[in-house]
Amino acid sequence: MPAILRRPAWALPDSAATPEDIALRLDRRALLAGAGVIAASALSPDLALAQRIGDVPDPSAGLYPAKRNAAFTLDRPVTDEQANLNYNNFYEFGMSKSVARQAQALKTRPWTIAIDGMVEKSFEIGIDDLLKQVTLEERLYRHRCVEAWSMAIPWTGFPLAKLVALAKPLGSAKYVRMETFKDPSIAPGQRQTWYPWPYVEGLTIAEAENDLAFLVTGAYGKPVAKQMGAPLRLAVPWKYGFKSIKSIVRFTFTDKRPKSYWESLQAGEYGFWANVNPEVPHPRWSQAFERVLGTDERRPTLLFNGYGEQVAGLYKGLEKERLWA
Repeated sequence: MPAILRRPAWALPDSAATPEDIALRLDRRALLAGAGVIAASALSPDLALAQRIGDVPDPSAGLYPAKRNAAFTLDRPVTDEQANLNYNNFYEFGMSKSVARQAQALKTRPWTIAIDGMVEKSFEIGIDDLLKQVTLEERLYRHRCVEAWSMAIPWTGFPLAKLVALAKPLGSAKYVRMETFKDPSIAPGQRQTWYPWPYVEGLTIAEAENDLAFLVTGAYGKPVAKQMGAPLRLAVPWKYGFKSIKSIVRFTFTDKRPKSYWESLQAGEYGFWANVNPEVPHPRWSQAFERVLGTDERRPTLLFNGYGEQVAGLYKGLEKERLWA
């Protein structure tokens, strides 16, 4: 008897999803209008007002722009900053891509990060104290969303391996579990109790120590915007974007594989590994092509998002695992 997939109440039905051929034909004007982007290189009046009201001067602002690491290059132009700032998945602040204004409620100072689990000694550290212990650099990375759109970003930050070294995990630790903030008083999405808040993601220690795994504190030569995951987020460019957890407050080292937010919601569609593969479709759409954010360009998806040379070796011997979302 065939298995029957019973969708939970929160799941988007197939009939409600935009057909891929229509989505991929969206032109630049339609995309930018739908994302709330204006033609001028300025924020919308509402967003600019929200930032003026809600922001305290960022004490790390003087660290930007950081020196670019020339080892990380792109095969495409950097995505326009305004397109990026106004097209974000951040479900804590809403289900649409237009959450920039709502995200300004996020208070990024003080911001304390907990390091715990299977480490020599658990501790907490403020974001600005952490920044004093690392050297920031800028890297150009591709970013591929599981929804079949992509962008290219000048991230600023430091290798996740630096934080792993600072944490001093025990030899028995196999994974690092990451957790975002939880504050329903400012994040309306977190008032929806049927979601498994807080957002959780995880990597193996080997993945976390790979040079590509990057902790982001800035973008476009300035502190990273709140809607992009301030003040500390992850970038793992060979995986689908939902693995790049935002606004991190905890790193827990463990010998048990973490169950991520999306895996908890729908394990049949979103797995632990979530490496990019054009030949393995999502259950509801193809992954063979991607729509480049801010343009009308359609590009073939690259295996491991084009980073296979650096990361393919991490998965040798794991061929029986479900390595692709």
